[in-house]
Amino acid sequence: MPVDRMENVADLATSMTKFYTTALSQPMDAWTRGFDAWQEMMRSFVGKAEIVPEKGDKRFRDPIWQTNPAYRALMQSYLAWSGAIMDWVDSLDVPERDKLRARLVASLVTDAVAPTNAVLTNPTATKTTLEHGGKNLVQGLQNLLHDMTKNGGLPSMVDKSKFEVGKNLSLSDGKVIYKEEHLELLQYAPQTDTVYERPVFIVPPQINKFYVWDLAPGRSIIEELTQKGHQVFIISWRNPGEEQSHWTLESYIDALDRATEVACQVSKSDDLNIIGACSGGITAALLASLWKAKGTERAHSLTLLVAVLDVRGAQNTSMGLFANFEVLEVAKLFSKSKGVLEGKDLERAFAWLRPNDLIWAYWVNNYLLGNNPPAFDILYWNADATNLAAGLHGDLITMLEHGGFTSETGPTIGGHPLRLSDVTCDAYILGGETDHITPWDGCYLTRNELGGDSTFVLSQAGHIQSLINPPGNPKARYMTNDGKHDSPESFLEGATQHQGSWWEHWEAWLDARGGRKVKARKTLGSTKYKPISDAPGAYVFEG
Repeated sequence: MPVDRMENVADLATSMTKFYTTALSQPMDAWTRGFDAWQEMMRSFVGKAEIVPEKGDKRFRDPIWQTNPAYRALMQSYLAWSGAIMDWVDSLDVPERDKLRARLVASLVTDAVAPTNAVLTNPTATKTTLEHGGKNLVQGLQNLLHDMTKNGGLPSMVDKSKFEVGKNLSLSDGKVIYKEEHLELLQYAPQTDTVYERPVFIVPPQINKFYVWDLAPGRSIIEELTQKGHQVFIISWRNPGEEQSHWTLESYIDALDRATEVACQVSKSDDLNIIGACSGGITAALLASLWKAKGTERAHSLTLLVAVLDVRGAQNTSMGLFANFEVLEVAKLFSKSKGVLEGKDLERAFAWLRPNDLIWAYWVNNYLLGNNPPAFDILYWNADATNLAAGLHGDLITMLEHGGFTSETGPTIGGHPLRLSDVTCDAYILGGETDHITPWDGCYLTRNELGGDSTFVLSQAGHIQSLINPPGNPKARYMTNDGKHDSPESFLEGATQHQGSWWEHWEAWLDARGGRKVKARKTLGSTKYKPISDAPGAYVFEG
């Protein structure tokens, strides 16, 4: 075992040893929490407990959990016990980093033994079994065997047989006009007679495939932008294998720099409106900073969607734990040994950070109820995972360990130290209120780090649901604040809530920065950059 890996394992062991030593040295804390939980359990057995599930806990939605005294007592007893464990962990006098590790381990255990995960203690599963004579359990066993052999042991989240890229996903008319090892550059056909002269350039995350931006008609950001008169270019990253393990953050940024130059030449524009989401937002912001360092004026505006650049704002969240602590460090060592961190390993890591939503909910649906997983395009895209090159993975972790990309710290690319404060163009920043991957308060901090004028918008949805938020959804809402604010709290204090999709607010912002209208060209590409193939290209099908 390499020395650095041995040191990492030793650090983990040392941290957990400290936690358990502290726990043993503070027995009264455990006794107090246990006694409180026992009292609540006794009250639940006699129908006097007032414990209710936390808001957003979907496990106990069946009305029987409230109307049946036995099931209500079971639910309340479980919630009292699991809550006492988490309270006990929080009460111990240990460093916050060790406490977060312990909370993660404790939640994995308490979530796994929830009564909703077993047939006899899940009223919905019990009722289904009686109504179907156990056929649901037979089908559930078949689903379990399939997932054990075909899905790496995780419950399937989506019925993959219902989707195919290029058939019912990613249907917008476009061409690949430039291609190199790291990426393909796609240009989309205009849908209006005139277009804004300044193009929109989209940078997707390197850990997912690009077609989430073009899911299906009516749910496509690319379709929306082209129908509103924007010239749209987007990157399709190549899915790296072991032979691409040496690809680094710098090599990705260099490739992206070349692709943006092509987009400017094809559109005959000196600059562009660059857009990045999640890890693509980090890459886009780094490139904008690099341009300023080199004296290149190519970024007219920067849009950052559900992207945390300053990870100091996410320390006490699942993202803070995932981005900065041992989960990623171990994954980094693992990716070095294989050349890439495989997409299925990334998917598994994210799933275990939110096991109730991403594992146990599907356990119940697929195995206890015997249902097929849902057929939902976003879930299909999410399961269509890509690999992460060891070089890029290591660079991202190193940057995150130093606080991320802020006005004070950032990597050095091509000999240029990068700082977020050097990015002086207008910026549009989006956070998701229920985003567990890139918490919205962490997204907000970017606003204070940038050197130009920034607009922050809070979508009242989760990570991907915030991104794919087309107009027409009656439940869609977002918040803005045109007054002065410098913190998530002050943003909320003066915020105005709007019904509808933030897309329309963003489009108006982009329109104002699109430049004059020019006649749309009938052909894509240019004399120098002739179309290579139809969208969605070739790289999207690799891996």
